[in-house]
Amino acid sequence: MKGHEKQDLAEQAYHTALQYELDYGCCPQCVLSTVQETVGFVDDITIKASHGLSGGGGLMGQGACGALTGGLMAISAKYGRDRDKLHRGRGMSNFKKTRDLVERFHTEFGCTTCEDLQKQFTGRTYDMWDAGEYKAFDTARGDQCARATALVTKWVVEIL
Repeated sequence: MKGHEKQDLAEQAYHTALQYELDYGCCPQCVLSTVQETVGFVDDITIKASHGLSGGGGLMGQGACGALTGGLMAISAKYGRDRDKLHRGRGMSNFKKTRDLVERFHTEFGCTTCEDLQKQFTGRTYDMWDAGEYKAFDTARGDQCARATALVTKWVVEIL
């Protein structure tokens, strides 16, 4: 694929992921679904398996941003170490690509956790298990999580 074709595909992925996050939520699933539709190789089981990574993992906020973890899963779906090759080394080429994504994310946002992004986007953190708190978070964040999800998806397509 030529450079401009890849860039066009990355832009298309950005817009698709943005809309998915706005419509459906669950940022890791939005990243992975968009990558599946845009460039392929991500299967439905991987998308399903990412569900619990949303909101920093289990909606607890303390782990990495769900969009970032979805992006890491997408890259690893293509370049990660296969089960039958566990004995053949660490798979450093995948780690280099995933490190690139984490570094881009950190450069853009200055952090990687869901809680830190909540603070950045809204000025505070929220208990996503409390219905009122989640509603307040959803209102306060506006489209910022969707834009982060879209940006991660764009970067993933560029990396792939």
